[in-house]
Order: sequence, then C-alpha cells, then structure tokens
Amino acid sequence: MGDRRKQGLRVQFDSKLKLEFHGTKITSDAGLLAFREQDEAFRLTEKGSTVLSDPRYGKNTQHTMLAMLRQGVYGRLAGYEDVNDADRLRVDPAMRRVVGGRAKEKEAASTSEMSRFETEMLSSRKNLTALMNLSGTWIDSVHECAPLDKLILDLDSSVSETHGQQQGSAYNGYFECPDAHRDYHPLLLFNQYGDLEWAMLRRGNHNSAKFWRRVLLPVIERYRDYDIPKYFRGDAAFAIPGLYGVLEEESFQYTIRIPSNDVLMASISHLLTRPVGALRTSPRCSTKASRIRRGVGTILAASWPRSNGIGTSCFRVSGSSSPT
Repeated sequence: MGDRRKQGLRVQFDSKLKLEFHGTKITSDAGLLAFREQDEAFRLTEKGSTVLSDPRYGKNTQHTMLAMLRQGVYGRLAGYEDVNDADRLRVDPAMRRVVGGRAKEKEAASTSEMSRFETEMLSSRKNLTALMNLSGTWIDSVHECAPLDKLILDLDSSVSETHGQQQGSAYNGYFECPDAHRDYHPLLLFNQYGDLEWAMLRRGNHNSAKFWRRVLLPVIERYRDYDIPKYFRGDAAFAIPGLYGVLEEESFQYTIRIPSNDVLMASISHLLTRPVGALRTSPRCSTKASRIRRGVGTILAASWPRSNGIGTSCFRVSGSSSPT
C-alpha cells in the first residue's frame, strides 16, 4: 500500500506513459521500458533507421523501418530469438509502447510483416553493410557522453548453431560439434566493455582468422584520431605477421598467444626457469601453444626474429590476455 501512495514514475520517451504498482496487475515484459528509455537518451534505434534503405513505396506502408527495427531489437532483448512470437507481441502493451508510432494506438507488426522485414529488407547488400557499421555508430554515440581513456580490442571467432540445411553452414572440427552438426563461424570484435564493435557472419568451415582485415581495419579507422592508449589481444589463431604489421603501424600495443615453436622456445628459455623462492608452478607447454605464466616472467616490447614463419612484437606475454 505504501507503493500505491507514491506518485507514478514517468519515462522520457512517452510523457503519457505512467508506471504504477497495482499488486497482481502486471504488464508482461515491462522491463523493456528501461531499455527504451536508454534508447531515447542516445537515439540508438533512431540513428539505425536512418541508415537503412526502405525498398517499399506507395501509401500502403503500415509500419516504418524505425518501428520494425525497434520491434526486432526489443523482441531479442525480451528473450524471443526469432519472429515467431510477433503475433502475440504485437498486442502486448509494453511492446506497443516501446515500438511507438502506429503500434502505440493500434498494433505492432505481425509475424509475416517482421519476417519480410528481416529476410527481404535487411538482407539486401546495402542494408547488410549498414548493419555491420551500425554497432560502431551506436558505440560512438555513447563515447560522446562518456569519452574513452583507453581502447582495448579483442578479436575472436565463435560458433553459431544452425538448424536444417542453411546456406553457408558447415561442420567445424575445432568446436567439436556433436553428430557433425552444421554451424556458422562468425568473427567478432569487442572492446573492453563487451560492446560489439564489428561482426562478420562466415561459413562454418572457414578458419578462425579468415577475413580478419575486413573486421579489424574499419574499427581501427574509426579510432585512428583518438589520442589514447590502444591495445589489441587475440588468441593463437591471430599470430599472423601481417596482423602484427598493421597493429604496429597504427601504434597499437598487443598481446597475442603464439603457437609453440623452436624459435620462440629458444628466445624465452631463460624465462622458463623458476626463480629462487617463487611459487612451485611451471609454464604450461603443449604442441598447440605455449605461454609464460603470471609470476614466472613477462616480456615487454620484445621482438622475435621473423624466421620460420614467426614474427611479432609483443607488449606483454603472460598468463593473462588483458594488457595492464
């Protein structure tokens, strides 16, 4: 009853909307209102809709690109992985409010409308390129309010399961998918806050570093004029001399796990000896990779000879992949 006597909360994106506590009377997915409020502060979906191309014409357009983009984004945030639930969500009061426009007074888009939006409109070459750039645009909007003091980029690949005979999916032995399951093998680039700077959906049988230039170079370009310390980290798949050269030209310090080899082991052999009084631990060495563990030793600004396919200049080689 104490909560009932308090004045209802208001949100900035819709002044007519008031949030009150009424006991057992609840609105499903009301948590989306908080996301919508943050969206309004940074104009995220609004900026997204301006870069998307709408192939429709005429006056028979019920829902704008902005409304369908919001419905797709907020549906995922609420835990609905695809558009199969759109027919139910179109009448949900919380979804109608966060989508806005026509949905606020009537209904949001149906399953068939959202399917056409995602499989036809967003799949055009122009819109796919815009979507790959969109996350960087959103991140820049946040950085305008909270400037960066340093940048850490983390490049990695992942596995995305598919169902049925999806185009481009394939079995990837590295991830040891059961029963020869077919997957995609996307390449992802994150910053230190876990924000997705860039993503590329690749065929399931591509190796982990395939197309690294297409993912990394646009992000480096965005941050080129930032006068802040810049770091890069990656696993052994990105131990590529060409990648080292790009990072050094762009003044990035970097940590990359280097596959074990005779040249490397000979260069760091003096660091593999346990100092007197140190903990009784030893670096893990395997045929696949070798790293110097924290506390045993570090290598700062060390250059390996570019021979036998080995060449790198590491900011730090340690048990942790995070530059500190």
